[in-house]
Amino acid sequence: MTDQIDIHGVCAPGFEAVREAFAANFTAAPEGLDEQAARFSVLVEGEAVVDLWAGYADTARTIPFTDTTLAPVFSTGKAVMAILMATAVEAGQVDYDQPVADLWPEFGAAGKQAVTVAQLMSHQAGLPGFSEAVDPALWFDPQAVLARLAAQAPMWAPGTASGYHPVTVGYLANEVYRRATGRTMGQALRQDFADLDLWIGLPESEHGRVAQMRKPTAAPSLGTIDPIKQAAFLDRGSAPGGRGSAEWRKMEIPSANLHGTALGLARILGVAANGGALDGRSVLSASTLEQLTRERIHGPDKVLPYTISWAAGLMRNDGLGVFGPDEAWGHYGWGGSMAMADPSRRLSAAYVMTRQSPHLIGDPRPRRLLEALYAAL
Repeated sequence: MTDQIDIHGVCAPGFEAVREAFAANFTAAPEGLDEQAARFSVLVEGEAVVDLWAGYADTARTIPFTDTTLAPVFSTGKAVMAILMATAVEAGQVDYDQPVADLWPEFGAAGKQAVTVAQLMSHQAGLPGFSEAVDPALWFDPQAVLARLAAQAPMWAPGTASGYHPVTVGYLANEVYRRATGRTMGQALRQDFADLDLWIGLPESEHGRVAQMRKPTAAPSLGTIDPIKQAAFLDRGSAPGGRGSAEWRKMEIPSANLHGTALGLARILGVAANGGALDGRSVLSASTLEQLTRERIHGPDKVLPYTISWAAGLMRNDGLGVFGPDEAWGHYGWGGSMAMADPSRRLSAAYVMTRQSPHLIGDPRPRRLLEALYAAL
């Protein structure tokens, strides 16, 4: 099967079934979602046991997808956002139990004065979108976005339920981080994790490395539509326009426009898999890691049609079962990308691709890869 496609990278002995599953995603993918290009990276105790890539970076199939190709990973970037916020907690610059309004007084308007940083990160703040439809161009004026969200009343009582904030959480978390640390998340990512090929706000000099995406052929299923889901996903201004444009790539939207490699994602998720360490460097203490990964709320989400156990910015595998069979944390992104950490095996993994599916969580292609991976362990 692997002879039918030109696969590059490394696959340690014993993991041949993962390579076979990776190849099968190109030739016989579940639901007919045959890959255009993809990369799957797996680290155990920080060492790569699988790092495979194949396909073409452009839809015309003229530019090979290589180990330096960047993929837009959309909400998978929220996992990186969560780790960055945890580094500010580790530094004593912010506390998960601290009201956001302590750092950002304007945010306390309209009944949000008690919303904590942990509640914000776990999608409990009641701000999954704008309560009144806006022009998508508003997203390219971050200060206008922040002012509107700070003044807006929550769409449910904060702290009583989660409701996934697809885009807004990135603006909100970035502002909390900036006020606490004096840097944006994009700046911190490049300064503190400079050897990882991960970018929140991509300089124009790097745009030539970005793969072209093939959009889903169907819309995701959200279940019964109500005003909360409408605001989060379906209004004309629910998300920025111009995705894939130079302006979009240069923006800092930690929740939605991270560009990177699967290896970079797997390495930074390794912080959560390896007791807070990255390449022998302590990034998070055991205490901060516990605060990052422990359950903050568990129940039916008001936006996504799933029952979710949320940590402080990470999806917990409990109940979802989309990150393998064990305790794990991670995040999925629009179209199928995924990054995860399994502390019991000191394993971290990430998957990126260019052909997007309508699955919001648990795309069948990375699930096939994870199934083969865990069978090989």
